[in-house]
Amino acid sequence: MELIRCVYSSAANNPAMGETELESLLNISRRNNAELGITGMLLFHKGSFFQILEGERAKVEALYSKIELDDRHRRLTKIVVEPIVQRDFSHWSMGYPKVTAAELARIPGLNDFFSEGSSFLQLEEGRVKKLLAAFRDGRWHS
Repeated sequence: MELIRCVYSSAANNPAMGETELESLLNISRRNNAELGITGMLLFHKGSFFQILEGERAKVEALYSKIELDDRHRRLTKIVVEPIVQRDFSHWSMGYPKVTAAELARIPGLNDFFSEGSSFLQLEEGRVKKLLAAFRDGRWHS
């Protein structure tokens, strides 16, 4: 069994998406991901999504193909797909940390990125790795 991590970003078709809609999305995702053995995390900030999916390659790839068809977002951008030895988010069925722009700006290596008001859509692989490390080791664990 080959484990992989897939990290992508996208723009919400409704940038003003409310808590109720996000909670509904999360509840469905958590249930479906648990059945597939997929773990990860979802961030939503300034109208953009940032998601990490971890699991067996075939299952993650199939889920990503399904996500590509979801009309709740556009401009889907796969940032990182890599084999992993172990999961960083093994205890998160699909975590959704509520993190503020100020908290994101305090992550070393990302502070200049978020202080300029950029969205997840402009993150490149190096900064994604820093964001992953911050959430793996940070206080946002659910």
